Amino acid sequence: MKKIFLLLLSLVALLPAWAQLKSEAFIVRYGNLDNAWYRISARKQATVAFLGGSITNMEGWRGRVGDYLVRTYPATAFTLLNAGIPSLGSLPHAFRLQQDVLDKGQVDLLFVEAAVNDKVNGTPATVQRRALEGIIRHALTANPRMNIVLMAFVDEDKMTDYRAGKIPAEVALHEEMARHYQLPFVNLAKEVTARIDAGEFSWKDDFKDLHPSPFGQEIYFNTIRQLLDSAFNRPVPEKSVAAKMPRATEPFNYAGGHYVDVHMANHLQGFVVDESWKPSDKVHTRPGFVQVPMLVSGTAEASLELPFTGRAVGVALLSGPDAGIIRYSIDGQAEQQLDTRTQWSRSLYLPWYLVLGDGLTTGTHTLKITTTPGSVCRIVHFLVNR
Repeated sequence: MKKIFLLLLSLVALLPAWAQLKSEAFIVRYGNLDNAWYRISARKQATVAFLGGSITNMEGWRGRVGDYLVRTYPATAFTLLNAGIPSLGSLPHAFRLQQDVLDKGQVDLLFVEAAVNDKVNGTPATVQRRALEGIIRHALTANPRMNIVLMAFVDEDKMTDYRAGKIPAEVALHEEMARHYQLPFVNLAKEVTARIDAGEFSWKDDFKDLHPSPFGQEIYFNTIRQLLDSAFNRPVPEKSVAAKMPRATEPFNYAGGHYVDVHMANHLQGFVVDESWKPSDKVHTRPGFVQVPMLVSGTAEASLELPFTGRAVGVALLSGPDAGIIRYSIDGQAEQQLDTRTQWSRSLYLPWYLVLGDGLTTGTHTLKITTTPGSVCRIVHFLVNR
């Protein structure tokens, strides 16, 4: 008997480190999902929304979570809302939340991810904070009983940071917001790094890319399922409870972020509204940013103005092969300029969100935009933070 026991101990010692890693280790439960559980178990009706970029939009973890919920709770009528759009991070999410999520009806459970695209797109740290906090505050204002899950997905830069003993800035912000607003946080960036470093699998051959392979998507799903299984393995609450909104960490957060219709622009000189724009070339587009109304300039200098009421203003452009420099001013102040081209512009009409004025005084303002000769400006939405 003693020999058998010693043999078992020796076998455990030989197990690879990854065999001892548990998904629960990468979940931080600053808050619960009791309100979602109440809707699922007591009301038998729940809407689950997924707000993110291409990793959310693609087939993978999102579909697996939806299938899991429908299969596990067959008596509940689920509405599953895919609000994932490739290339978009926290800044776009903050201003499209109303149109793409909240206008669809009451949301009971919202998954949010932005850490990968915030890094890839080079979103400034201050803008990330204002956007991510704005998403949370906007969502909870619309429905104080909504449960929100923040997630941080992995990319190679985040793995490099972890291996250097640093917490990636985008991940740290997501966790800070989860802690402040008492939300569950799922750190998939840390989990994938830890599992690879423990020898469980490789990035090149198994996970493959920041857009995970089916194998990688299953890693994401398994941890999110662990979050849900644990959150719902408890007695059904007697009622849902409204969240208590804490003081904002950033006074200029985009909690009032929304789209302003391009038809609201005036004093158009060289701009026209194309009511259903589509490319005349074979350059790719993104869903939701083709065959929609768009303000389009020619290649000669063009200008427009937008009156707005709010403390921040910006634009959602299509940055394609003919994009270039724009000049802009607010309330007649000194003109500034901005290059709207990106590293992807040659092969994609990329939705590119830019804040042109921030921290403005309360009240009404006027934005003026002027193009430079030789380039084309396509505006899909104006962005205003009430």
